[in-house]
Amino acid sequence: MTDEAVDPGGADRRTDDAASEESPEPPPGGMRTFLHILLNTALANVTTSFLWFALTFWVYLETKSVLATGVIGGAYMLLVAVFSMFFGTLVDRFRKHTVMLWATAGTFVMFAVTGAMYLTLPEAALLDLTAPWFWLFATIMLTGAVVEQLRNIALSTTVSLLVPGPRRANANGLVGTAQGLAFIVTSALSGLAIGFIGMGFTILIAVVFIGLTLVHLMLLRIPEPVIVHGEGGTRLVDIRGGWRAVRSAPGLVALVLFTTLNNLVGGVYMALMDPYGLEVFGGAKLWGIALAIASTGFLIGGALVAKFGLGRNPIRTMLALAALVGVLGGTFALREWWWLYGVGILLFMVTMPAIEAAEQTVIQRVVPFRQQGRVFGFAMTFEAAAAPVTAFLISPLAEFWVIPYMRTDAGHGTWGWLLGDGTVRGIALVFLFTGLVAVALALAAFMTKQYRMLSVQYAEVAAADKAADEAS
Repeated sequence: MTDEAVDPGGADRRTDDAASEESPEPPPGGMRTFLHILLNTALANVTTSFLWFALTFWVYLETKSVLATGVIGGAYMLLVAVFSMFFGTLVDRFRKHTVMLWATAGTFVMFAVTGAMYLTLPEAALLDLTAPWFWLFATIMLTGAVVEQLRNIALSTTVSLLVPGPRRANANGLVGTAQGLAFIVTSALSGLAIGFIGMGFTILIAVVFIGLTLVHLMLLRIPEPVIVHGEGGTRLVDIRGGWRAVRSAPGLVALVLFTTLNNLVGGVYMALMDPYGLEVFGGAKLWGIALAIASTGFLIGGALVAKFGLGRNPIRTMLALAALVGVLGGTFALREWWWLYGVGILLFMVTMPAIEAAEQTVIQRVVPFRQQGRVFGFAMTFEAAAAPVTAFLISPLAEFWVIPYMRTDAGHGTWGWLLGDGTVRGIALVFLFTGLVAVALALAAFMTKQYRMLSVQYAEVAAADKAADEAS
């Protein structure tokens, strides 16, 4: 079975051989192989997220600096943006199994280096935000986590390689389920690890488990008989090829633009969600457990997508859920109640697997397989670059202006009727306006011509896929 892409420009249709090259026939047992790869990737993601969460908890509890946690989160997303196009090109140029091995080995080396730094430097030096050691330590650790994104891009392309077209939305739902399980485990264990055994043993655990993941990955095989090289020659960063592939599908540029703007909003939550949770729940242990419970939403959302798919129009589903996320983000901190924040995050996370799966499913359907690595990398470059912008801007703004303002009589007098009383009403005010912006973006996207164009193209490709599947 092949995915026939719509050719809006009137170019020559692909031959049968070219079509099979661009969208290869899933091999027998492909779904089983995909599940093995998914489980291995989930374990690797657990390990990297465990250490990243732990770093954020550790730094905030030791320094009480919203600025530091915002910079850490922003730096992570900035590194993702810088390397994503390079990662996408690698995925298109080399075998997926080889790429995953490189990524896992790179993460292992980076985490081992941070462990050596922790053993050789005093903890006080690593926590001194004015000294270079802290920033070097955090950068190396975050680089190890970012390298793991290379695996995630490769995983997205293995859906096209191993899973029949009509089942790809469900497969992407399984990816969301695995991510949810990873988030549940890491959020709880990171808080408990920092609370009970400290940062040193936390790094040791991460190094051991990423090593085990690497060994397990060596035992797996991904049937990919032909390495398909797209146009772009031997360039390691094929920006032009990625841009051409994105433009070849009507409306796909608009989809990337929307997710980029949506990630500008997401950067606010990335910078402030942990500081707010640590304050409301009173420390890393309770916040870690609460976040783990709330993160069952990832599991629920992913399972729902795996079971029911994304409907006939995944783009419509994505935009509707993006608007819902804005409503949730604007209301879960209206009062400084731990249960309100917890329930809001739970519902927030139920929606995330479907939003992510919708974008991936659309790309996997309308973009030829040989170009998907670059398209995923291209999209991730701009989407990931958006979050650091707001994270870097909002962290100092919140710490030095909004939070102090809301502790004054003027701030409380203006907003107290809506936001109530508490020590972090400044963060709540930021959440409120961020949610309103998210809702406005989603509603505006529904009105665009590009939304309608991409919806039509997706429907045509899905119908061709269904007909080919029934014929076979």
